[in-house]
Amino acid sequence: MMDKNLLIFIAVGLVFMYFVTNFVNELQQEDEQLQSTGYQKKHSIDQFMKQDSIGQDILDVEGESAEVQVAAWNQSKLKHALIAYFPDFDTMKLFAKERVRGEILRNRLHQHIDSVEKRFFSGEIDAEKAKKELENLN
Repeated sequence: MMDKNLLIFIAVGLVFMYFVTNFVNELQQEDEQLQSTGYQKKHSIDQFMKQDSIGQDILDVEGESAEVQVAAWNQSKLKHALIAYFPDFDTMKLFAKERVRGEILRNRLHQHIDSVEKRFFSGEIDAEKAKKELENLN
């Protein structure tokens, strides 16, 4: 008697799990179709984030247009890692050289860092303004 009830309970539980799993899968598919443009924009650069041979995150935008490279950099978490080295501009340049794949972006970053460095050390801008400028690459 007890074994029969246990088997029925297990069978009902399995059927319930099947329906819940299918329902959740359908919701996920619908959610992917209805994702906001903000979510898509935020995750559009995920394809460019890779790891180098020693396990460091790198931004690999080699072969992409200049606009895509700059947009990927501006959304990248590596940008914040680079700014953390402020005011060590030499380390920032080395970071960009080692962690960015894409000649156009690497050159723009180097020029941008040089420009901010010159203006910072000449007293034209203060530390906060320099950090803000480093956050946005045009």
